[in-house]
Amino acid sequence: MKAKTTTESRTIQASLVQPSDTNYHGTMFGGKMMAYIDEVAAIAAMRHARRPVVTASMDSIDFLSPVKMGHSVCLEAIVSYAGRSSMEVFVKIISEDLRTGERTLTATSFLTFVALGDDGKPTPVPPVLPETEEERYLFETAEERKNMRKERKRSTEAFTSQLNVAKNI
Repeated sequence: MKAKTTTESRTIQASLVQPSDTNYHGTMFGGKMMAYIDEVAAIAAMRHARRPVVTASMDSIDFLSPVKMGHSVCLEAIVSYAGRSSMEVFVKIISEDLRTGERTLTATSFLTFVALGDDGKPTPVPPVLPETEEERYLFETAEERKNMRKERKRSTEAFTSQLNVAKNI
């Protein structure tokens, strides 16, 4: 399968932060940001795979600064690494004060998606060909994140199996 560049999956989405998007501090709800992140990441994964995808995991969302009502948020997603049927997607969120033009790195996130074949089962995806220095860094460090995901999943499975035993579920 021919490798695809990160440019082929790059997805950019901008939104204006409205009053209904904010909490009592006048800043954007984290859950609203998470929904935006999942959506833009899914589009990037579908562009890479040209197949339907499902979210397998959301590793983390590191909120670095709040987003105020009336500001815009711009989310940029790329497929940073691909396995056999899974894809790691990196999302970077920049907020902008539209009156001053000041831009701030607001959050970053890593998600994993799995491409699905016509039978609804995982199907192979093309490898990733990083282009920029940032994309090469993300690509080269992906294996470490993948190993951390596997360990976290094992830990979660062990934990939940104990809950199930304790509750007789």
